[in-house]
Amino acid sequence: MSDVTTELPNPIVPEFWVRSSDAVERDLTALRDAGGVTFHPEPEVPLEIPLPQGVGSWVLTNHADILHVSKHPEIFSSADGVTIADTPPEFREFFGSMIAMDDPRHARLRRIVSAGFTPRMLGRLEESVQATATEIIEEIRPKGAVDFVVDVAAALPLRIVCNLMGVPASEYQFVFDQTNVILGVADPEYVPDNNDIVTALLTAGGKLADLMAEVAESKKGESGEDLTSKLVNADLGDHQLTPADLASFFILLVVAGNETTRNAISWGLTYLTENPDQRKIWTDDFEGVAPSAVEEIVRLASPVTYMRRTATADTEIGGQVIAAGDKVAMFYLAANRDPKVFTDPLQFDVLRDPNPHVGFGGPGPHYCLGAHLARRETTVLFRELFRRIPDIESTGPPDLLQSSFIHGIKHLPASFTAVS
Repeated sequence: MSDVTTELPNPIVPEFWVRSSDAVERDLTALRDAGGVTFHPEPEVPLEIPLPQGVGSWVLTNHADILHVSKHPEIFSSADGVTIADTPPEFREFFGSMIAMDDPRHARLRRIVSAGFTPRMLGRLEESVQATATEIIEEIRPKGAVDFVVDVAAALPLRIVCNLMGVPASEYQFVFDQTNVILGVADPEYVPDNNDIVTALLTAGGKLADLMAEVAESKKGESGEDLTSKLVNADLGDHQLTPADLASFFILLVVAGNETTRNAISWGLTYLTENPDQRKIWTDDFEGVAPSAVEEIVRLASPVTYMRRTATADTEIGGQVIAAGDKVAMFYLAANRDPKVFTDPLQFDVLRDPNPHVGFGGPGPHYCLGAHLARRETTVLFRELFRRIPDIESTGPPDLLQSSFIHGIKHLPASFTAVS
């Protein structure tokens, strides 16, 4: 492990991300100017938390370097964890599922799960997204003011994922609360006792696993159209999912599917409010502009701030020697602002083309399985917002999630003309 130290700003620390956008962008620029491959110490682990103290990680902020790491999973492994903190293998697999695995295990699980997304299932999802978006907006139309994150942006992907997995509507709030803990564990709003984060994580994950076990048991022998029914009743031979596989996959879906899409949508309303000229371009030709507008939201929002890999051999990135065993963190958010790739990278441009962002991860085996669904949810929701409450806008600054892993918004006030 490297013993390099640096006086540069440290993006590994959660507090880095709850400052003003100007301060964050200034420091990301400093990291790129320093070469884009810089080593940073990990936050000190309190004695009360039963996790090892890591030395630190290489932080990548250049687009080209992140593409390189993404394309070479044989050198940059996911199996030691995708977040910088070191955790036991069973812990990271429970919370990370296939994203915390290398091939062939990763390929096996991804292949099984992908087989559940048949054309018929995708068709049902398309219908579900439209119906759910309409339902959510009709619920808020009489109010005139909402917390856009809680009432809209989080509600859509959460309901879609729960519906996909056959989880009843009565459990929506329960699932929402547990996912907030898992990805907001460094934020005092969700875990007030920072010295008990392991217990908080295990408790939240255990509750979701228990819920999935109950749902899976209720689906056995049934001919339901949800993905859980398909997975527990399919004859997959030696590739049958274990209960642990299914629980871990459910946690991945409800955490990744809920948190990332909800943050893209929340940032989207923020950017559209701040840039009324871009909003007008989109609303004047919604269908024509939607594909590039959604990609631009994902680029600038970068809901997953980084993913970690671990070097399996001595190697080199951007001219910097990386030792076997070193951690490497691909900061997607920084790469999506790389001025060598994006003209005026801080400008929100709904017509941006080309837009080779890494908001769904870089190319390679771990490219986001849910990218298509996330694009669809974002498109449909903004179409229905513009159609049903066209004057909606954010009315205050976003309340940011204290996390270096997720570029999140916890709360966002929004207002519009109420329609009874």
